[in-house]
Amino acid sequence: MAFSSTTSTDRPDYSVPQAGNDGISSLSWSPNQNILISTNWDGGVRCWEVQEQMGQVQAAPKAQVNHENNSPVLCSTFSADGSTVFTAGVDKAVRMWKLGQQPTGPPQQIGSHTQPIKSIGFINSSNLIVSGGWDNKLNFWDARSPNPVGSIDLPDRCYDLDVRGNVMAVATANKNVIVYDVSSGQPREHMRKESPLKHQTRCISCFPDMSGFAVGSIEGRVGIQYNNKAQEKNNFAFKCHRQAENVYAVNAIAFNPIGTFATVGADGVVTFWDKDNKQKLKAFPSKNKPISCASFNAQGNLFAYGASYDWSKGSGFYTPNTPNANEIFIHPTSQEEIQPKKRR
Repeated sequence: MAFSSTTSTDRPDYSVPQAGNDGISSLSWSPNQNILISTNWDGGVRCWEVQEQMGQVQAAPKAQVNHENNSPVLCSTFSADGSTVFTAGVDKAVRMWKLGQQPTGPPQQIGSHTQPIKSIGFINSSNLIVSGGWDNKLNFWDARSPNPVGSIDLPDRCYDLDVRGNVMAVATANKNVIVYDVSSGQPREHMRKESPLKHQTRCISCFPDMSGFAVGSIEGRVGIQYNNKAQEKNNFAFKCHRQAENVYAVNAIAFNPIGTFATVGADGVVTFWDKDNKQKLKAFPSKNKPISCASFNAQGNLFAYGASYDWSKGSGFYTPNTPNANEIFIHPTSQEEIQPKKRR
């Protein structure tokens, strides 16, 4: 599927101070204010208060906590009221950090898996945290109890999950995709299918209207999929994050509240897309290093993305202690960049 494209002028994006000493694995915005959280391979969970005025951005570092033994943190999410951050990673623990409280040690552990935890989400309808691990488990947690309130066996290791309203999409190894209805206390499987992409899944993200999801692969492709059989005729896939003969992983897919979305890749490029009109809205200049993660704020007027090594080329290309090796940027999004455009 080919996308038509538009371009716009650029100015440098704001570089967030104190972005960490190792790879940036996730970025999450508070649902009700411009508080940004990052997780890093150095074990850190960092918090900034972000202010934006007339397209000018400032981010003030507020606090930092570290997972036990500085083990890599892989994922993060916020509670519905924005008061609490939940993180997980290689230490196999689900942890909770109430913002405004500076722990004397690692954030409080509220759950665990038997293998590293790759992705985490928050289910507003039931106030439960969901974690997906490499132990082939989806576990559901009430922050007040150390034991899971529910558990689902997955067909393989969890590579990514996303919760949006009453819908949760989970992508696992071997190209499995499972969509759940989480509107009640007991998640119900709605659909199970194979990814439409030929190669390993890297990321998954639900549409803001909960009607479907986008899935990205290591081979520079994104699949747009609808959850309702009546809309399956609108499913399609497209190529992206490619330069000449080189093909790069799609590391993250982030939806804007109005339904357009961004992809970020191992090629160092950020691109905004309009799935409904099959248009490329904007391509950012390359950062000349992989973009590992990305997220729009709740209003959709700020877009944060992390530039750091993503391990897509293995340990041989990892160069620690390089100046500016790990950077977080915030881009103020204008309406013309993210607004769907009528097809000519």
